[in-house]
Amino acid sequence: MTTETPAQPEQGRSGGTRLVLALLPLVIFAALAAVFFSQLRSGKDISEIPSALIGTKAPLLDMPPLAGAMFGTTPMPALTDAAIKGRLTLVNVWASWCIPCREENPIILDLAKDERLTVVGINYKDETGNALRFLGELGNPFSAIGVDPRGKAAIDWGVYGIPESYLVDADGTIIYKRVGPFDQKSLQEGLLPAIEKAVAGKQPVVPAAGG
Repeated sequence: MTTETPAQPEQGRSGGTRLVLALLPLVIFAALAAVFFSQLRSGKDISEIPSALIGTKAPLLDMPPLAGAMFGTTPMPALTDAAIKGRLTLVNVWASWCIPCREENPIILDLAKDERLTVVGINYKDETGNALRFLGELGNPFSAIGVDPRGKAAIDWGVYGIPESYLVDADGTIIYKRVGPFDQKSLQEGLLPAIEKAVAGKQPVVPAAGG
């Protein structure tokens, strides 16, 4: 009489596969945590981590305007590709509920006075009335504002958290990114050299409207 041996090895392999699949999320999490920890140990500021978008074309801009906002004596235009076409542009992502955005606003106002530069804003997950009060109290540095109530545009731009700013050259390429509010150090060591390099490249910078 012949007795068949149960297919235990096959069952073992199946169980092993299930175990690997069950542990995979933990392994991925551990790997990401290790990367994050290494950044902390290195003392590297997250604002200095390069964006995958640098050197690529800026995402499509097609956002409605902030209703009630004014640019001089005219309603603030919507933020579209046409608003920045052919111009060296700083795209600043902000919101009224963002405390660092309030701290950064005087710097953005000063940057808006630079004739080489157009400054536009993406108003992120904000209430219209609150956004208008923010601009009324602190000043409006933007020549165009697009509202992003659900954060879709922010996802397209790879926003980590606000404020964030992107320098887009005249042909629509992202050439610099700042995560977090600007300060004098980031201006002198980051943004201003990027602006000077773009201008020195003899790109066809178009002055901002009204500037």
